[in-house]
Amino acid sequence: MKKIIGILLRFGTFLRRLTRSKSGLGGMLILSFWVAITILTLFWTPHSITQFHLDRRLQPPSSEFIFGTDKFGRDVLSRVLAGSREVIVLALTGTLLGLILGTVIGLTAGYVGGLYDEIAMRLMDIFMSFPALLLALLVLGMLGPGLINVIMVIGVVFSPRVARVARSAVLDIRFKEFVEAAKSRGENSLYLMGVEILPNALGPLGVEFAVRFAYAIFLSASLGFLGLGVQPPAPDWGLMVSEGRDFMQFAPWVVLFPALAIASLVVGVNLLSDAVRQLAAGEI
Repeated sequence: MKKIIGILLRFGTFLRRLTRSKSGLGGMLILSFWVAITILTLFWTPHSITQFHLDRRLQPPSSEFIFGTDKFGRDVLSRVLAGSREVIVLALTGTLLGLILGTVIGLTAGYVGGLYDEIAMRLMDIFMSFPALLLALLVLGMLGPGLINVIMVIGVVFSPRVARVARSAVLDIRFKEFVEAAKSRGENSLYLMGVEILPNALGPLGVEFAVRFAYAIFLSASLGFLGLGVQPPAPDWGLMVSEGRDFMQFAPWVVLFPALAIASLVVGVNLLSDAVRQLAAGEI
């Protein structure tokens, strides 16, 4: 119980320090807004997100349909709100997967060193030589589109970059006095990596997670736009932009509102990642 209270107190302190920064406060407000929307749409949306109203196709914004309707007469507002679930879940779980994979690779490579380190890092260099979107397209070309596959792809794409950061942090920590003291007590390698080294590497890993989360939002939207992400009739923002681009000239609202939603969420996460970086650097 005391440990839980201690963790909550440290988290509260972390949030208070973040809000001292304008970028941190702005990012938290934007992200909190979309998280609240995600939770709300689990229970309620203004209209059905899948029901067709073919007699109301491509209606402009009005009191009944605030963001207008799409080519099938579906309410754009409801689909934009519900689409936050797809984007946040994809980006968050994919980034967490990449963080876990990259941390394991970087932690073991930095601690073990030698030939294993060389082989692991050269493999990471090969993966990092591909642009993120191109690598994602290659992997999805083999696996096929779908929610789980997109999550796996985001994790695979981001894990080499996380591995680099984790390895650098481990190399800086592994010869510290407290690690040497644990070795002298006879602690095994798993204990040293998991208890002594990893907690002291959480700062740079936290910054990397925040940065990758912003990239993951954009990547998942890009894959949705290309038709390789979440499949119809799911209200994915990237997919909505793709479906509405043919109607840009006379029904711009079908593209404008999901595009603004993507932009606002990316900006919010970027602001928050900047604040996390400043906090890790001791600037706030």
